[in-house]
Amino acid sequence: MQKILILAANPKDTSRLRLDQELRGIEEGLRRAQHRDEFAFAQRLAVRPRDIQRAMLEETPQIVHFSGHGEGAEGLVFEDETGQAKLVSGAALANLFALFADPVEPNPVHCVVLNGCYSAVQAEEIAEHVPYVVGMTKAVGDTAAIEFAVGFYDALGAGRTVEFAFKLGCAAINLAGKPESATPVLINKQAPPA
Repeated sequence: MQKILILAANPKDTSRLRLDQELRGIEEGLRRAQHRDEFAFAQRLAVRPRDIQRAMLEETPQIVHFSGHGEGAEGLVFEDETGQAKLVSGAALANLFALFADPVEPNPVHCVVLNGCYSAVQAEEIAEHVPYVVGMTKAVGDTAAIEFAVGFYDALGAGRTVEFAFKLGCAAINLAGKPESATPVLINKQAPPA
């Protein structure tokens, strides 16, 4: 069984995101999925930096999904103790994921999805340790982010590969009539060169 951990943050001092709709779409899709018995689902909301490591220890996920804001080279936006924005660098996240993606660990993390604007920078750093990482190369609208996530997890729930799931997520953005289908990027540095 694979566990999917969703980490969501939308601090008070940032623009409102429809995180609840994204989470509901993912959860509903997995609940209806052909291979639903192969997935467990956990989520943490209003995530602070320390909550990331705690959730990783408690849940031992194989797939980690971040939903929130990204600030490019500055990092991903989590929350501080008062609900305000707190940036976490790609290097800090990469170091954390290196621990949980280590092949000597039981059921290591093999996929990270960073569903936030300008998160490709962090995705590149995390991909040094995790086989599959998805990031966004530029700003992505709420609807496009939701469509990507739902398409991605619908495909995984149907027993498809991460590569196929990524392509279906991009196709779902197109089907919704949104122009951001080229915004997501899948990084797999551990694949043999073609």
